[in-house]
Amino acid sequence: MRVGLTGGLGSGKSEAARVLESLGAFVIDSDLLAREAVAPNSDGLRAIARSWPGVVRGGTLDRAALAEIVFNDPSAREALNAIVHPFVRQLAAERESHARGDQIVVHMVPLLFETGYAAVCDATIVVIAPDALRMERVKKRNLWSEEQIRSRMAAQIDPHEARARARYVIENNGDMNLLRERTKAVYEQLTERKEISTE
Repeated sequence: MRVGLTGGLGSGKSEAARVLESLGAFVIDSDLLAREAVAPNSDGLRAIARSWPGVVRGGTLDRAALAEIVFNDPSAREALNAIVHPFVRQLAAERESHARGDQIVVHMVPLLFETGYAAVCDATIVVIAPDALRMERVKKRNLWSEEQIRSRMAAQIDPHEARARARYVIENNGDMNLLRERTKAVYEQLTERKEISTE
């Protein structure tokens, strides 16, 4: 069973993914794969260099320079996604082949619905958290300004739309214990669905 996990910046999707992994799921982090897709000497980096030569310096991607472009220009963001996501999907398929047959495979994808990735999933989960709490979490771990955080949040799907489109919703409006409990409840439902579908 392939499950898509998403959530806005600072929603707690990474924490939910760690809980799912501890319960036995095989987790694939598309953010890590996106970094791999644009590593030095990669086809992904060469494609980015063709579109934005100024963001590749010394054979390495200048992430801050690229972010400055794509988070202020929706068409540039779409162009970047069109370059990177095919490489990410290819890498994800390779990773998925290492999962055991009895494992639920969870793809953690920030742009799950925006990129159409949800269409290849058997179920989808969205982690939702209040905006103020998300802002607080992101400020603690990043050196971004409030304006930079808001522009990144605005580039993602509206949480209300994500909630409407996802099969499962995990409300992350409490402490880690509550998130763990709610994530475990969703995992148990997924396990039941998987067992029914394989009978």
